[in-house]
Amino acid sequence: MTGTAAPDGPTDAADRGSSDSRGPAASLHRHLELVAAVLLAIATVMTAWSAFQSARWGGEMATAYSAAGAARTESNRASTRAGQETIIDVQLFTDWLSALDAEQGRVGPAPGYEPDPATYSGFLYARFREEFQPAVEAWVAQDPSTNPAAPPSPFAMDEYVLASSQESQRLEKKADVLAARAHQANGVKDNYVLATVMCASVLFFGGIGAKLSSPRLRLAMVGLGTVVLLATLGVLLAYPIKV
Repeated sequence: MTGTAAPDGPTDAADRGSSDSRGPAASLHRHLELVAAVLLAIATVMTAWSAFQSARWGGEMATAYSAAGAARTESNRASTRAGQETIIDVQLFTDWLSALDAEQGRVGPAPGYEPDPATYSGFLYARFREEFQPAVEAWVAQDPSTNPAAPPSPFAMDEYVLASSQESQRLEKKADVLAARAHQANGVKDNYVLATVMCASVLFFGGIGAKLSSPRLRLAMVGLGTVVLLATLGVLLAYPIKV
């Protein structure tokens, strides 16, 4: 006579209960592992991108600083040349006034002065630098000997313009612009270095989170890594790109 099947024993019921209890935990573990793997992959790409951009902006900074230094050097040379030209103008002008005083017995050119090539003053007048001659002519036209409102010397005239001095000022402004560009590039480079550090923290949280045995700690670490990753991604999108 065939007996009826015995009901499930305590052991079978316990196994099913244990399997049911492990099911959600195992599913959560698999999902967290997948999320951690995605975090690690994205963070690795972002780390490489941040390092690349940091290197590019570092090169831009070095190039701009080098160009700024070269521009300042050229500016100093032009300024030195302008100073030398001014000394030449002052010396010739002083000798010319002394020659006029010796020839005419008066200080400064006479009204309607015309240089005489046969005199020493005329000799000096013909040897004024090309940039200085317009200023002297404009100053003489003011009749400085009798006109108290006339400028004290040709060097105070608007016509006295030194190309070397203008070149020096232009190069100085160029150097300032390049130095500002280098400073900006340095700031961007530092920002990308910070982004690289943030990406490294994502790698840390994702890697540790996938290995922890506690589901709660694992979830906390992966969640923290996700937050840092999103924040870093938002920061990177706001940074300028150097291609």
